[in-house]
Amino acid sequence: MDILKALNSFDPAVRQQAFAECRNCFDSFNMHCHSFYSYNGYGYSPEMIVSLAAMFRWKCVGLVDFDVLDAVDEFLVAAKRFDLNAVAGMETRVFVPEQAADVISSPGEPGITYHLGYGFASSEVPEKAKPFAAELRRKANERTEGILTRVNSVLPEIALDFQTVARAFTPRGNVTERHLCAAYLAQAERRFPDPEERAAYWTGKLGKSEADPVKLEALIRSKTMKKGGAGYVEPKPENFPTLREMNDFVTACGAVPTLAWLNGLSSGESDPDRLLDLHLEYGTRAVTIIPDRNWRTGDREQKAKLLTALDAFLNACAKRKLPVLAGTELNAPGQLLCDDYTIPELRPYRDQLLAGAAKAAEFTKR
Repeated sequence: MDILKALNSFDPAVRQQAFAECRNCFDSFNMHCHSFYSYNGYGYSPEMIVSLAAMFRWKCVGLVDFDVLDAVDEFLVAAKRFDLNAVAGMETRVFVPEQAADVISSPGEPGITYHLGYGFASSEVPEKAKPFAAELRRKANERTEGILTRVNSVLPEIALDFQTVARAFTPRGNVTERHLCAAYLAQAERRFPDPEERAAYWTGKLGKSEADPVKLEALIRSKTMKKGGAGYVEPKPENFPTLREMNDFVTACGAVPTLAWLNGLSSGESDPDRLLDLHLEYGTRAVTIIPDRNWRTGDREQKAKLLTALDAFLNACAKRKLPVLAGTELNAPGQLLCDDYTIPELRPYRDQLLAGAAKAAEFTKR
């Protein structure tokens, strides 16, 4: 939830839920915060993320945006003004040749995994790294524009223009799938101002509708942009940088190559020792996880599997002295401002993850 907005809600239940989340946020940390330069579920700018971190006395805060470094300068300047421990990162998807047949951390997409660099000191990159950075931005927007074109074909009544979306929903034109979902939602509200007519439209297109706009955005994304949807295209290795190319870019910028781990349940993540050793050979020197997705489910059997995988993975990281950077992403409405490390599921790992946050704060100072 947007905590500041929720704390002022007229609904006492909403206020109390927000207040409880506030208490869990004090003296904590979040090392994986997306800003509105890629997509933030609450529209937070880099300065807003830093302000919240200062308000809740976080021990460390980490910025991460997809495919661009646009936010790095203002994020680090803001953090310095608050004397906050901070680290700036970038996330993208890469192709791993050795795992070409395995699903890794990008569901349903063999050989493709999310990957990051942490410790960028500037939005400007060295001259030798500029072609890679420009190509990363170009390909990201090219993929998203392709999605829009294909989804427009099945939602012609609310068809979007890519450049209009870029101007209206982003500060510097880095359009993501989630921006498209928000734009289609807004376009439908303009085209069908009557709620019942609008719900009927979405039911006809998606098989059902949702009164909650957060759930409706998620439904639009899953039905039109993910596997089986009109906007989805099977990924090709040539559409993504290789793991080596990404790590070379990160290193050239003075940052630290960082593995993104999902949940350990895919074939590519099922053996944490094999996965980590492969990445170490490529020069990866840190790991990031999203703890909330490693335990939160109503299925007891699934929860046990997730926690077993989490424990095995974090033990494997500890054995290799790899810092683990934990956070909530903030790139979808409903995600927590920070994790609650007082709960039984996460309490055993708090010290390890806090140590990882402290280590990450040193990345930019190397």
